[in-house]
Amino acid sequence: MRVVDSSAWIEWIAGSDLGRRLQAEFPSPSNWAVPTMVQLEVFKWTARNAGEAKAAEVLALTQTLLVFPLTTPIAVRAANLSLESRLPTADAVIYATALELRADLLTCDAHFEGLPGAIYVAKG
Repeated sequence: MRVVDSSAWIEWIAGSDLGRRLQAEFPSPSNWAVPTMVQLEVFKWTARNAGEAKAAEVLALTQTLLVFPLTTPIAVRAANLSLESRLPTADAVIYATALELRADLLTCDAHFEGLPGAIYVAKG
């Protein structure tokens, strides 16, 4: 199982060189976990940068994958991770979801560099 962080989604949606490279690391739909926090961040970014129609299209794609909501156990784990690792709240929720699912996390967000289970691909 793999969680694709918002940063990787955004690079892919933007069509950047990094996004094209990351696409090779995207899991099959049956192994692709999408935290609802990723849906929020990706929808917001896409609506702002590419419009509501594109945001709706991307949201529809996420709904064909395995969507995982923020539950109380994930929220508590995220709070502890945020305190321990100094992760911003949204990143802590995404990482906690990956840990709860025993999934790895594909990201290009430096906040995750060096964390267990994180596959960090640097920008640039």
